[in-house]
Amino acid sequence: MKKVLFASTALIATASVAAAEVKFSGYGRFGISYQEDNSASISGNTGAKTKNVTITTASGATFTGTTTTAGTDVTVNGVPVEDTILVSRFRLNIDGIAETDGGVRFEARVRLQADDTNDGEAGEAGLNGARFSVIYGGLRVDAGNIAGAFDNLANYYGNEPGLENFIGQYSGVDYSFAGYSSTGAGVNGVFFQYAIGDFAFGASYDQGATSYDFVNAVAVDGRDRWDISATYTFSNITAAIAYGQTEAAPGGEKESLTVLTLGGEWGDFSGTLFVADDDVADAGENGTAYGLSAAYNLGAATTLTFAYGDGSGDDDTQQYGIGAIYDLGGGASLRGGIGNTKVGDGDSSLRADFGAQFNF
Repeated sequence: MKKVLFASTALIATASVAAAEVKFSGYGRFGISYQEDNSASISGNTGAKTKNVTITTASGATFTGTTTTAGTDVTVNGVPVEDTILVSRFRLNIDGIAETDGGVRFEARVRLQADDTNDGEAGEAGLNGARFSVIYGGLRVDAGNIAGAFDNLANYYGNEPGLENFIGQYSGVDYSFAGYSSTGAGVNGVFFQYAIGDFAFGASYDQGATSYDFVNAVAVDGRDRWDISATYTFSNITAAIAYGQTEAAPGGEKESLTVLTLGGEWGDFSGTLFVADDDVADAGENGTAYGLSAAYNLGAATTLTFAYGDGSGDDDTQQYGIGAIYDLGGGASLRGGIGNTKVGDGDSSLRADFGAQFNF
């Protein structure tokens, strides 16, 4: 009797799988990272024996509930913030797919991701917000946790050296656009793209998150944000342009960003050029951002990468660095990079990493 019940259950499960498709994909990476002066800056009362302060590491990680003494090295839960730490990431994409008899494809994706916490500790995995898609021919519409027109723009990110891709040609950009969130709920917006031949057009819209004004004790509606893009590929070169705008905050002015990218491939060499103009609330970050990146296949399964980014604003971020990838086959590779970061007239900070990545 048990065998009969088991067989019936197996047939029902097989029928469900045949009616739709669930796909799994992703990657894992782990290694070691060095960041010069990865100590912490303390906000709040920094007197002796300060408790419950908030500290932020140079890499952006924020921690609370710590105890420190003025003039001493900062600790996180009693552990010093080290310059050299172990880094890791596990990413699993879960895609549910169904297609109608008329050829309309419906998709939904959630992502499970675990990252290190930037202080040498392992982080917990969690699911992000869902993205829903409808695809038919050259038309694609996404809703929910979307990547906007900038995030989808051809060659926006270019070649990013390092295991953690910590150097980017876009470093001088300070405008906040709609981007896909791997660990959060996302913007809950809409993205549209239509491709025909060598031409593609994209656009996205979201309302931004609602915040709370504690001074006036009122809720503040999220600011409307939209962007559009156009891409054209001719021969081995792709050109793309995008423009985005965010409505003004109460008492402020609207913000905007314009980006132009070029990318091409010539045998073993590929490269990108990046130029942007952003107008944001902080006058020290306004101006022109520019950068470039390159990759060269040396043969023997080795690829070299390079990226440089900067901006004309007084407080823009400058980055440059090189990296290398050694293909081990089977979706696995050894990766590493070394680079430099500087914000405005501040001191430069050296960063390097090395480790392994495997795709599945």
